[in-house]
Amino acid sequence: MQFSKVFLVLGWGSSLVLARLPDEQNNVDIYQRCNPAVVNITAVTLTRDFFFEIVPQKGVGSGAIIRPDGYIVTNDHVVGNAQNVEVILSDKSQFPARVVGTDPDSDLAVLKIDPKGKKLTALDYAVSDTLAVGQKVLAIGNPFGLGGSLTVGVISSLGRDIRTQTDRLIKDIIQTDAAINPGNSGGPLMDSTGKLIGINAQIVSRSGGSEGIGFAINVKTVKMITEQLIQFGRVLRPELGVEGVGLSPALFSSLGIPTPRGVMITEIFSQSAAKVAGLRPANKELVYGFRRIPIGGDVIYQIDETPISSMRDIYDYLVEKKVNDTVVVHFVRGKSKQTATVKLRTQTSESRSDAEL
Repeated sequence: MQFSKVFLVLGWGSSLVLARLPDEQNNVDIYQRCNPAVVNITAVTLTRDFFFEIVPQKGVGSGAIIRPDGYIVTNDHVVGNAQNVEVILSDKSQFPARVVGTDPDSDLAVLKIDPKGKKLTALDYAVSDTLAVGQKVLAIGNPFGLGGSLTVGVISSLGRDIRTQTDRLIKDIIQTDAAINPGNSGGPLMDSTGKLIGINAQIVSRSGGSEGIGFAINVKTVKMITEQLIQFGRVLRPELGVEGVGLSPALFSSLGIPTPRGVMITEIFSQSAAKVAGLRPANKELVYGFRRIPIGGDVIYQIDETPISSMRDIYDYLVEKKVNDTVVVHFVRGKSKQTATVKLRTQTSESRSDAEL
């Protein structure tokens, strides 16, 4: 009689284990289906220590397989300038990875592995226009080196802007309260159907751990950047092709330049949009206190209807433009205000190295 009671209790307990709530079962299903598409990334960079000896520095992160032939998206800051990158799949198999392309301005990078006949699971892209604050999201990654970790939360906000390590602006960022920790970087943020809605990139934290404010790069940006990295090895980003420095209102006033704000052009890259439009860089210097200030060039103070006070303002305005778009640049030459219609071009490293000073 006692044995039969024990049997009944165990049977009742087993039925409770199997009886999951619908939302719990959704979490289980997404994890089982999508975890094989999430990879752990180890990047080894050679650096010099205090004694100038070369030592390897290892970093870890996460990535998402986006094509079954071995293409993986992650964060640029996960890969950095690594000399050796290794990818570990959910079944613990390891593969050397080739860096296809990196884009520090969007903090995205694409890796490629040779699956050697192994069938890879790839994530599908979601449609970013359907995202809504409050909807459930799931993140799988490699926090603190603990691969295959799942966290669940909601979209806390949409349309945020964050800055990368290059000080460039990334727009339409997804904010989430799903726990994101060091090592989650580069891993996928997914919706309740398992589709990719973003790549986890940053957290806001005073302790260094998750405090419920994480940011993911929107799938719309991810798709655009990865497609260009795979096709060209770089991102074809529209630029004016100038470098410059913002000057103070007092300095503009003392120089007799009729604008309270603007960027003095200091360099113009060869074959750039600014070069074609006829803009001119500074051609002399002014000693101002303990500084040498470039003067004599055109001062950009407005692009279309947007005021310009710094190079950051220029970068921020152009972030949503496309190559071959036209903008109206308002500038001061000498003491007269002028405008130029500029057709935006993409820049190459060769044209940057051949800048006009």
